[in-house]
Amino acid sequence: MKIKNIFFAALTGLALTGCGSDFLENKPQGTLSEGNMDDPQAVDLLVTSAYATFGCRYADSNDPHWFPVTNWSYGEVRADNAYKGGGGETDAWEIHDMETSKIQPNNGFLDGKWFNVYCGISRCNSAIRSLNKIDESTNKNKKVRIAEVRVIRDHWYFELVRLFNRIPYMDIDLPENEYTSVRNDEFTREQHLARIAADLLDAANDLPDTQSDAGRINRRAALAYAAKVKLYQAYEQNPETNAVVSINKQLLQEVVNIIDGIKGYELLADFQQLDLLEYENGSESVLAVQFSKNDGSADGGRINWSNLLNSMTGPGCPWQGDGFFLPSQDLINAYQTDANGLPVFDYQSKPDYGSVKFDNEGNYTLANVSGNVDPRLDFVIGRPTITYKTFKERPCGLWVRNSDVYGYNNCKRFWLSPESPDANHGWPWGASALNWQLIRYADLLLYKAEALIELGTNLEEARQLINQVRSRAQRSAYVKDFYDNTKDAANYKIGLYPQAGWTQDYARKALRTEMRLEKAMEGERFFDLVRWGIAKETMNNYFAAEKDNRIYYQNASFETGEEYFPVPVAQYNFSGGIYVQNPGYPAF
Repeated sequence: MKIKNIFFAALTGLALTGCGSDFLENKPQGTLSEGNMDDPQAVDLLVTSAYATFGCRYADSNDPHWFPVTNWSYGEVRADNAYKGGGGETDAWEIHDMETSKIQPNNGFLDGKWFNVYCGISRCNSAIRSLNKIDESTNKNKKVRIAEVRVIRDHWYFELVRLFNRIPYMDIDLPENEYTSVRNDEFTREQHLARIAADLLDAANDLPDTQSDAGRINRRAALAYAAKVKLYQAYEQNPETNAVVSINKQLLQEVVNIIDGIKGYELLADFQQLDLLEYENGSESVLAVQFSKNDGSADGGRINWSNLLNSMTGPGCPWQGDGFFLPSQDLINAYQTDANGLPVFDYQSKPDYGSVKFDNEGNYTLANVSGNVDPRLDFVIGRPTITYKTFKERPCGLWVRNSDVYGYNNCKRFWLSPESPDANHGWPWGASALNWQLIRYADLLLYKAEALIELGTNLEEARQLINQVRSRAQRSAYVKDFYDNTKDAANYKIGLYPQAGWTQDYARKALRTEMRLEKAMEGERFFDLVRWGIAKETMNNYFAAEKDNRIYYQNASFETGEEYFPVPVAQYNFSGGIYVQNPGYPAF
């Protein structure tokens, strides 16, 4: 059976609900403990409890929407792809500060993320310690289960490095009374990433290529994650400025070699199938967080609580959610294409595409829509007057909670169509069992293309890989005009990159643009900018381009050192004062 369907059984057998007052104090309670591991079923329950950390519904706060596994706030709102949304600037001001680069160490959403992730690591450590104690003769899956949990643990450490840079590494066998003696500057970013990648590769050796339970981590997923980590590791940074100072070509070649060895995946036929339940564990899914609804657990199921706040709202909207996480106008503009269907790299010098205009009677239309756009624009973004998925009652309207502050566009990705019987029509609004893809096959194609471009040795293969992703978008069923389904809803035109002019510099621009357009709103954008060493330049260009649309950007600026969040002051206090603050922020 799907592993998503066994979470509830596991969690009713275990009261795994808290880290206590300290961030790693997370012992399983109740009927199962590390000393009660004779029963093979008990082993699987502990392993399942490690998988359950992906849902983030544990620890003291139980608020995954503020500390999301999807990284909608940490990776997209913090970048140039999305606005915070919601009721206004003071509604979840902690995320507003991320959006405007006004982050301080006392931001509770930083402490909550740190706390929750270390709770997940603690639960993985507990499961591994317990598994290490059992005799393999009593559980033939011992090595496989340990490897699965190691991959989950590595995922969480990778998250911490991307978010906070300077983090403490808690060894599996470290006694709890020594946690406060572990410094957060013992290892560099590159050392952390090297350890994570090596552990993923080692875990892959104990994993099968496929698993009988959909959702269980397999060898190919571990290898894919190792390739991703090595890609990050290859961009070596100055530890004081976070600037990229060199790119390790040996690591890039290892990325290529690892991805070349991963077989059995292919792109889904249509981009929009990424948001359909019947394809969620299909050919493109490499590693996904498994969600479910109506499974007997509280509140209707183990749904994607990370996106709880993000369903659309407003007049005529089929849902009445909280309206957070809205696509930026800059992202919309980035989907413009030229006469050949290729991206317009200097789009920020042009007027806004598809801006909403009102007449004297309050009727609205979209202005500046005669140009060409990539069809993924309307696969990803819900724009006024445009058909919203397969919803037939009305086209997408002004479905934004506070349009005066955030404009009129919402998100289409990660939601089922409103009329779907598989989507909630009450609270939690729009919730479904749709998985969250941590790594999909399109990622691997683009990771390999990126490595080849930076190696500079096979630009032609990189072009073909990028074109493979674009070709899927080209073949997808375009969104149709709501009132005339014989017409497209916009002038969609997407072309493939030609050989002519395909230099390394042009290829790099193409790859980075493709990564943005294909992966928009998936929680990765800011981390990509930091990896490439262009976060400061990109964000300040974005603030300058958007400040006329979003008044609250008037004084926003991104400074050197803000590539990583500050170490939360609460965690500094927990350490007894031994943690060191990240560069770019005042010392403790």
